[in-house]
Amino acid sequence: MLAKITGAPYFAVIFTSKRPLNQEDGYDEMADRMVALSATQPGFLGIESWRNAEGYGVTISYWRDLEAIQQWKKHPEHLPAQARGRKEWYEQYYLRVCKVDYDYAFPSIANDSISLAE
Repeated sequence: MLAKITGAPYFAVIFTSKRPLNQEDGYDEMADRMVALSATQPGFLGIESWRNAEGYGVTISYWRDLEAIQQWKKHPEHLPAQARGRKEWYEQYYLRVCKVDYDYAFPSIANDSISLAE
């Protein structure tokens, strides 16, 4: 599912990762919990996530501002999930934080925004 977010500017946290194949160790349950928990955080706007059969994945979460991202990074339930990810669940990952200055959707959704000079 694509996150229906418009109204730039906002921020995107792009988490790309490689997981070992055939690993059944509570990852899915923790991932579901983190998605549900992040959705309750101030400044959270939405999330999109995909993983392929080779274990490569992309999760993009959208946030109103950098402060909201920092608060999520330090959340008491998120911290042990991060530690377990480094120790058990990921072979490799990259995290990138980007500012979205411009957005639009097709088909158009309410409140599409254009925040750059045309």
